[in-house]
Amino acid sequence: MSSHDAAPRPTDAPPPPPTPASGTAERGSGVPGLLGSELATLFRRLRTWMMLGALGLIPVLLGVAVRIAGGTRAGRGPAFLDQITDNGVFVGLAALTVAIPLFLPLTISVVAGDAIAGEASLGTLRYLLVAPSGRVALLAVKYVVAAVFCMIATFAVVAVGVIVGAILFGAGPLTLLSGAQVSLAEGLVRCLAVVAYVSVSMLGLAAIGVLLSTLTTAPVGAMAATAILAVAAQIVGQIPQLSAVHPYLFTDRWLDFGDLLRSPISWDSFLDNALLQAVWIAVAGALAVWRFTTRDVLS
Repeated sequence: MSSHDAAPRPTDAPPPPPTPASGTAERGSGVPGLLGSELATLFRRLRTWMMLGALGLIPVLLGVAVRIAGGTRAGRGPAFLDQITDNGVFVGLAALTVAIPLFLPLTISVVAGDAIAGEASLGTLRYLLVAPSGRVALLAVKYVVAAVFCMIATFAVVAVGVIVGAILFGAGPLTLLSGAQVSLAEGLVRCLAVVAYVSVSMLGLAAIGVLLSTLTTAPVGAMAATAILAVAAQIVGQIPQLSAVHPYLFTDRWLDFGDLLRSPISWDSFLDNALLQAVWIAVAGALAVWRFTTRDVLS
């Protein structure tokens, strides 16, 4: 046998090392790339669009119900309900008051609770941590993605409500809570201000959800715990005997956007709400950073 026959064949070479789990290799490098890929991942999920679709159904059902019933009595039902037949724009605002106590927090709890725990359950978290951006940057990106969802989900409720209301009842100059009347264009700007207010209101809940997501590898547990805390805080807020703690609840000012629908606009409630949410974001964020940076990631 010649020496050439004894030489190892190319096929005898060891196989290449395995690649990371599906999807992690495609994520961008650096914080901007990671943020872009995380946002893309969020809105590629069928679950995200199903939640947005469910939120969009709220104003549709509300508008159709009022249309079939021919109106409602003043003071009955959620805020703005008795004004829908006069101006369809109020469908969006009435739907928002229906969505805020449960449906909107529930969808945000799903996104925030899945932030870290979802990666751990899929076994992709350790591959994300290989990136040079670091744990704190990853945590910040996950929170920003949850915050973006807060804004889009809130906007979806109001936007669908305004469109459905305009179709069913028409739209025109808006009569504000103070009795003054403004043009339709200004009324829509006021609706955008309400969207901003409610989006800010949900940022504290999103921070709590991300914190709980760092405590477990089971995303369903983090989602459920976040949603339960949102409901529990609202229940505590309705108990007079616990009025001393009401101003410190992250849910305390969720529905106080009425000052944006007065003339002139009073921004005090907006600023107070933003400060309250900032405190909760700071506290939950600090705890999440401490937990995540000291955690042994095995999955």
